Amino acid sequence: MPLEPAPSPWAFETLGAPGRMDPHEDLVAIGADLAPGTLLAAYRHGLFPMPSGEPGDPPYWFCPVRRGVLPLDAMRVSRSLRRSARDFEVRVDTAFDEVVEECADPTRADGWIDADIRAAYGDLHRLGWAHSVEAWQDGRLVGGLYGVAIGGLFAGESMFHRVRDASKVALLGLVTLMRDELAPLRLLDVQWSTPHLASLGVVELTRKEYAARLRTALALPPPDVFDD
Repeated sequence: MPLEPAPSPWAFETLGAPGRMDPHEDLVAIGADLAPGTLLAAYRHGLFPMPSGEPGDPPYWFCPVRRGVLPLDAMRVSRSLRRSARDFEVRVDTAFDEVVEECADPTRADGWIDADIRAAYGDLHRLGWAHSVEAWQDGRLVGGLYGVAIGGLFAGESMFHRVRDASKVALLGLVTLMRDELAPLRLLDVQWSTPHLASLGVVELTRKEYAARLRTALALPPPDVFDD
């Protein structure tokens, strides 16, 4: 079972109601910290952090106006991906730090993960809240993703691949792990949709729709794989 950290001193509930946010801005707050209790409080109210990109700045907190989610019964899996998946082994939480390190590779064009984020999610992982789903091939880590699991919510943070289709296989593995008898009520959050994610089945929800889905998901037990 995950360990509940000390509660956050920050009042995320004052931000978590859709009507309290600017209806046109994804960025909803600046400040607070990245302590485990703060991160969990934020996710429970629909927010997630990203660095500003300037050293020394406090965390920026986002709640997208249009939230990307992947319905667990709607991931589009091509024939080629199904064939490719046979060449990988999917593992959970055997290389969390390595997955985050790869996602944080500074040579990536869209890289945003800094040392503070790496440390914060490492702490969450050691408490049992943050998880990695990994694609292995011939004994090598070749792709994966990481995120935060709270009840029936999995909030995906980032993914990477070293060989073709490895990150898609990790995502397919995550969807498979979440597809139990409670799958229709579970919530796989990918933050923002992109053309690539949309091609895999990701759809967009309004803040109000996301908040309703989130309340339902948080009341569920986690999938067995994330409850050890």
